[in-house]
Amino acid sequence: MSEQSPPEDARAGHPDALPEYAERVLEVAEGIPPGRVMTYGDVAEWLEEGGPRQVGRVMALYGGAVPWWRVVRADGVLLPGHELRALAHYRAEGTPLKEAGRTTQGRLPRLDMRRARWDGGADAEGHT
Repeated sequence: MSEQSPPEDARAGHPDALPEYAERVLEVAEGIPPGRVMTYGDVAEWLEEGGPRQVGRVMALYGGAVPWWRVVRADGVLLPGHELRALAHYRAEGTPLKEAGRTTQGRLPRLDMRRARWDGGADAEGHT
C-alpha cells in the first residue's frame, strides 16, 4: 500500500466538483454494507492509491453525505467527537461491537473488527 498523496485534481470548469480521488473514496464508503466497516487503510488499499491519512482527510472534508461511520480506525475505537452518533448507527445496523470493560474510560464500546470488517467481498462492485 502506498502512502503517496492523492492527485490534486481541481477539475477545470467545475470549481465545486470534488477531486477525483475524493469521489472514489466516497464511492467505496457508499458501497460498504450496513453492519460492516472498512478501515481507512482498507479503503486506500482497495483504491490502490493514497494511504490511511489521505482517506481520513477525504472523509473529514467530504464524508458527511455518505455513511461515514462505516470507514473507521483499524483499532476499532469510535471516531473521537462523533462517538455517540456513530454508536447509534452501529446499533441500528447491527454492527458487531465489543462492549467496554469496567476499566474502560468513558465506557464506550469498540467495533469488533474481526467480525465487522468488510473486505469488499466477491460481489463488490466498482473495484478499480
